[in-house]
Amino acid sequence: MSDSDLMQLYSRRILALASDIPHLGKLDHATGSAHRRSPQCGSSVTAHVAMRDGHIADFAQEVRACALGQASAGVLGRTALGRSRDEIAKARDELQAMLKSDGPAPTAPFDELEALLPAREFPNRHASILLAWEALLGAIDASPT
Repeated sequence: MSDSDLMQLYSRRILALASDIPHLGKLDHATGSAHRRSPQCGSSVTAHVAMRDGHIADFAQEVRACALGQASAGVLGRTALGRSRDEIAKARDELQAMLKSDGPAPTAPFDELEALLPAREFPNRHASILLAWEALLGAIDASPT
């Protein structure tokens, strides 16, 4: 990977998203939690949720990932509250299609994920980018409500 490739990949927009991740930490009153780790790069995310009436009432995440994984978690942190499992799964599927199948960027309110388009060319980073979304879906699935 050349220096210019790295500069494009870690653009200012990605670094801005990575440096401002909402809802970092643990959630004492979580109804579900899940941990996901990428064996490719060692990144990991633990997500905690409190579900109410099928929607995310509260959310926290512990993120240990590269800037791309952090940027993805930053978008998730800004958009997760009030969403249903189906909405999170749809956004994850759109993100995965954008990265792996040349699909369009996810739709609003997840459209900030467009910043991760340059990562399309780096398949070894895709797992880290999807990690927060997978962890949140696991936490929702672990929640009884």
